[in-house]
Amino acid sequence: MVTRSDSLWKSLDWVTICIYLLLIIGGWFSVCGASYDYGDRDFLDFSTRAGKQFVWIICSFGLGFVLLMLEDRMYDMFAYIIYIGMILLLIVTIFIAPDTKGSRSWLVMGPVSLQPAEFAKFATALALAKYMNAYSFSIKKEKCALVLGLIILLPMLLIIGQRETGSALVYLAFFLVLYREGMPGVVLFAGVCAVIYFVVGIRFDEVFIADTPTPLGEFIVLLLILLFAGGMVWVYRKKWVAARNIIGGSLGILLIAYLISEYWVHFSLVWVQWGLCAVAIGYLIYLALSERQRAYFLIALFTIGSIGFLYSSNYVFDSVLEPHQQVRIKVVLGLEEDLTGAGYNVNQSKIAIGSGGLTGKGFLNGTQTKLKYVPEQDTDFIFCTVGEEQGFVGSAAVLIAFLVLIFRLIFLSERQPSTFGRVYGYSVLSIFLFHLFINIGMVLGLTPVIGIPLPFFSYGGSSLWGFTILLFTFLRIDAGRSRRL
Repeated sequence: MVTRSDSLWKSLDWVTICIYLLLIIGGWFSVCGASYDYGDRDFLDFSTRAGKQFVWIICSFGLGFVLLMLEDRMYDMFAYIIYIGMILLLIVTIFIAPDTKGSRSWLVMGPVSLQPAEFAKFATALALAKYMNAYSFSIKKEKCALVLGLIILLPMLLIIGQRETGSALVYLAFFLVLYREGMPGVVLFAGVCAVIYFVVGIRFDEVFIADTPTPLGEFIVLLLILLFAGGMVWVYRKKWVAARNIIGGSLGILLIAYLISEYWVHFSLVWVQWGLCAVAIGYLIYLALSERQRAYFLIALFTIGSIGFLYSSNYVFDSVLEPHQQVRIKVVLGLEEDLTGAGYNVNQSKIAIGSGGLTGKGFLNGTQTKLKYVPEQDTDFIFCTVGEEQGFVGSAAVLIAFLVLIFRLIFLSERQPSTFGRVYGYSVLSIFLFHLFINIGMVLGLTPVIGIPLPFFSYGGSSLWGFTILLFTFLRIDAGRSRRL
């Protein structure tokens, strides 16, 4: 006779569990290396970082076991209750959490501190999966799209209210899930464009074209807006004449304006681009009315929104972002070097990784790590410890393990018989992917330092528990698929 428990253990994806164990073990040894002081080899001393992390790991194993023992239908049944509970906890955290390094995101309960933002990812993933699993749901309905946006943005805004911008940005990963579930590609394209506009506009804001008073950043972004508008006309309407009029006309007029500005009367080409954008918007509205095609009107809205974003991004950068966040972005964009300030962490991290060479200096032998040159080296910058002690080989092994986990999550998500399981699986995948990309990127100086942990490696119980809950809940949902088939 096969019991329910036997059936569960046979249905579990043990490949993913083995990867999880490997990553957690590797993470613990990395924390040992990052927090180790010469002469102190008692890694199980609970007063040390390594000892505390060991306790968190044991608790994570117990937490994972409890999640697997629960009935998989409970996650669907209580998804909204869990989400509402986490939203209320995020609100309460803003008012009762102590100020910790400028943020109010940690709840202190005696010797234990927990960050609700880490657990809110799990609640948001459940709520998304629950809503998108409804019979009447269609991502193409405006009402459904608005509800999805609210589910994602509400915890994100509350976390920003806690002054934890880095943790809030993680919630943007959920839009990858929406794209998988049929969200129009133009929405994702708009997001990519926003990043391009922001980076180019800020990076070249004080650079001018030749001898003209034309700011290069503003010029490039406005030119891209015109090119994108013409390109979208061709992609979505297949109207070559209209696309040619927008792109060809804009380029021709700008060339003439440049020659006049260079050799006759100096003026900013941006003025000409404003006029071209106005004409392009009017032309698109005319096409929308004459051909009665909504696509032209939406392209016109995209153009207007792009211009608005360009000129609001400077305000956001100067007035919304904190000074230290502005400096971090400037360091990444090459506007400032600041090797003794905001760029110090990244510079020391790259030195530590580079000094590891091919095979590394060996466990507990990293000089950059032992001498505490890298701040936050056992949390946000834990990967530099891997690079220094295990070298390129060890770093590559860690990245390969994460890559295998990512592909395994894709496989598990695609085999789900229900929308709930698939959406939740891709939510877990997207969160892991975002954390991995941003954390490794900031350690290597490729992305701004926004302070998000490396899954299973960074020291801390909140992040470890948060990732464990995300993963083991999905494993339980996947194990229950055989009953639903």
